[in-house]
Amino acid sequence: MESLLLFFAVLFLCCIFLSKISDKFGVPSLFIFLGIGMLAGSDGVLGVHFSDHEVAQNIGMIALIFILYASGLDTDFSAIKPVFGRGIILATLGVVLTALAIIPIAMILLDFSFLEAFLLGAIISSTDAAAVFAILKAKKISLKNNLSPLIELESGSNDPMAIFLTLTIIQMFSLGGSGSVYDWAQTLFMQFGVGILFGYVFGVGLPGIFNRLRLEISGLYPVFSIAWVLLLYTTCYKIGGNGYLAVYIAGIFINKKEFVHKKNLIGFHDGIAWAMQIVIFLILGLLVFPSELPQVALSAFVIGVWLMLVARPVGVFISLLFSKFSVNEKLFVSWVGLRGVVPIVLATYVYGADIAHANLIFNIIFVMVLLSIFIQGMSIGFAADKFRVKEALIDEPAQPVSSPLFKTTLHQATLFFGSKLIGKTIVQLDLPPEFLILLIQREKEYIKPTGSFVFAQNDILLIQCDDDTLYKEVVKKIIG
Repeated sequence: MESLLLFFAVLFLCCIFLSKISDKFGVPSLFIFLGIGMLAGSDGVLGVHFSDHEVAQNIGMIALIFILYASGLDTDFSAIKPVFGRGIILATLGVVLTALAIIPIAMILLDFSFLEAFLLGAIISSTDAAAVFAILKAKKISLKNNLSPLIELESGSNDPMAIFLTLTIIQMFSLGGSGSVYDWAQTLFMQFGVGILFGYVFGVGLPGIFNRLRLEISGLYPVFSIAWVLLLYTTCYKIGGNGYLAVYIAGIFINKKEFVHKKNLIGFHDGIAWAMQIVIFLILGLLVFPSELPQVALSAFVIGVWLMLVARPVGVFISLLFSKFSVNEKLFVSWVGLRGVVPIVLATYVYGADIAHANLIFNIIFVMVLLSIFIQGMSIGFAADKFRVKEALIDEPAQPVSSPLFKTTLHQATLFFGSKLIGKTIVQLDLPPEFLILLIQREKEYIKPTGSFVFAQNDILLIQCDDDTLYKEVVKKIIG
């Protein structure tokens, strides 16, 4: 056990230190994580033998839950709202069209049956938000015309559709290709309907629970959140919904509300998501046998180029047909469809089904993901320049010395017996951003309040609010 812990500790540290390459040169971190896993695997330097696809699949399932949950928590609903409809169409119809566009090239090049070719397309159809935005951030690229929220929404929400397609096609293999369009539609409605409903209910519910729970030990809030997301996923799955969609939707609605320890909780889940990405890419790197990849390299390269230049643009252009995005913007969205952890995890599912070309599909998917991360990931900056989608940076004029940076309209309020505010926390008040409680005096102690601060009788509040009318309305509403 000690040797195993040492092995993973060293690999984790190597991944983290080498991720600096991503920050400096724009090489995607996921590419580095995969490379380290491959070097440690059976054909690599360390020669660690690992070939248990079921274990990899189970680890991948758990990893995807927390990756999608963190992705939802990082999503600003107000930012994605203007492109919500287009993003959802791109994340659903776009995935289906991309998968369908892979079928002819896979049937011709690999001599696959229609179902096998469709399965390959379904597995590779989703994109990876983390890879895209890590590169955009590293290169300090800001996109115009709501492109960033569109890509963010699509990348975060298209995984459930790819998972649904993949598992449905695998089920058709086990049923000998039977199944009607009606059955597909019914399953799709059930999965997505239940997934959205559960995600909304659990997402709206958690902030309210946190604001009323008032745990003495702050470290228990992340533990509660972990249990909450696992409860959501498993309950939704048991009923027949799409658990992955549910956890992503829940994350978005949790982020909409203010609640105690929100900032710390989001940071915690960001760390968990990165840990999960490192774990799953190391596991998948160990799982693959690099000596087998040259046999499929040419086929994977051709299909990968077809995906980048034909299949993905077909899905994007048709999905955004009636949108206001320009041709250049649609071309950029097409190009930033990086593939990441989800396709490789889904590729492990083929081993548990009665599919003759399971190993071939896994290796082709693996090479296609590597190509996508490397070719598209390294060229995002060039594509942003080529398609002229960068947001122009405007230098703000310096503030004149005579213009004050801060206004000083301060007010004082005392919480007397019977005040409605006594016993409540700041996050329960849903205060407007212009109304700031700066300081609390409680007896002889001065307290800088946080979201979890609980008001008590005789507290004296120092409040900044420049609008006297707003100040009076808020004080009347919350203090009484």
